[in-house]
Amino acid sequence: MSFGRLERRQGDAPMSEINVTPLVDVMLVLLVIFIVAAPIMAGRLALDLPRAQTPMAEAPAAAALAVAIDAQGQWFLDDRPVNAEALREHLAETGRQRPDTEVQLRADSRVPYGQVAEFIGWAQAAGLSRMGFVAQPAAAR
Repeated sequence: MSFGRLERRQGDAPMSEINVTPLVDVMLVLLVIFIVAAPIMAGRLALDLPRAQTPMAEAPAAAALAVAIDAQGQWFLDDRPVNAEALREHLAETGRQRPDTEVQLRADSRVPYGQVAEFIGWAQAAGLSRMGFVAQPAAAR
């Protein structure tokens, strides 16, 4: 009776390379999760901004334009009431004559930020790039 040869068969060689497909799949899923979650986490971010105690400036600079906004949204130019259109015209004229003029803005704490941002846009459109924000010292409150 013949049984054939008794040789030992070589099995498959062990894999020496990493299967990258599952790794890429996991990375893409994590990427999508972070892309979706990042705006949600940033929207709930509560900031407690630092407060600085700085001394009051002695006097306004020589080429300074003092503008104020009260709690009711009324504009003041050098402590005189003025409407928004006249203020924009004055900013444009000042920007043409002296573009290095510093604009010092005093805004009531109850003024909406949108109104302050609108004023900054007016000043930049007039060519005035130097802007200062005047505040009360912390001890005076």
